[in-house]
Amino acid sequence: MHSRSACTALDERIARLRRIAQEDTRLEGVLLYGSWTLGEADAHSDIEAYLYIRDEHLADFDGPAFLARLAPLQLAYTNMHGILAVVFDDLMRGEFHLTAAGTGIDEVPTWQGMVHLPRPDDAVLLDRTGRLTRAARRLAAFQPPEPAATAQQLTDELANWTLMLAHVLARGEIARAHAALHIVVAPLQLQLCRLLRDSTVHWLTPSRALEQDLPAADRDRYVATTAAARDQDVRTAARHSWRWSRDLAAEAADRWPLRLPHGLHEQIAGLLSDPR
Repeated sequence: MHSRSACTALDERIARLRRIAQEDTRLEGVLLYGSWTLGEADAHSDIEAYLYIRDEHLADFDGPAFLARLAPLQLAYTNMHGILAVVFDDLMRGEFHLTAAGTGIDEVPTWQGMVHLPRPDDAVLLDRTGRLTRAARRLAAFQPPEPAATAQQLTDELANWTLMLAHVLARGEIARAHAALHIVVAPLQLQLCRLLRDSTVHWLTPSRALEQDLPAADRDRYVATTAAARDQDVRTAARHSWRWSRDLAAEAADRWPLRLPHGLHEQIAGLLSDPR
């Protein structure tokens, strides 16, 4: 059902979630997602689920009170994405979407390409009507990104965002450049790298299992793009980053019919060049 390395505490918590959901008639369905459903859970994994609440009970459903029945809560709040985030007493994290069953279950098939449930029947912890199971089964087949269009999108994104990075560096905003390099540019590079290496299983979180998924040469190129938030370190990493982006773009253009703005690429390299 899932990895033997998955922690017993997570297994037990999921089993308890199944039990208390069955007992609560306000719930129509519960759908897990994340590492447990992919067979990759371990002692550090979160518990992530959609709680499909009957429409007439959504407004008065007390999510923290329901989840406190799983285990005592140290923290419970609605995060910036509108998701109920909790921390249990054993430091296990949880993210729970409190969703109206009426329309929410119908949206599940639209997640194709964004969510993969290789064993959908295991991911469905509660389904009182059969609708959720049918919807979840639509996500059983992994939908890899379309290579040529995705490569074009990523190479364009990398040029655009690296130009922004160069402008921010020229302004002397080192902390902002550091954040852009690691939070915006690096995930795009890793996605393009995964596309080229035919390693798209961890597409949505491209740094996940990077050490196992990508060749050593790619890992070394990635490491060279990282830096402490110090002026020269960030500038050096930005130059390494853009060289890697250009190499990935050139490799992609050899494989697929891409349009690369070579003149712009040279101008970006000039902006990032060391003036010394």
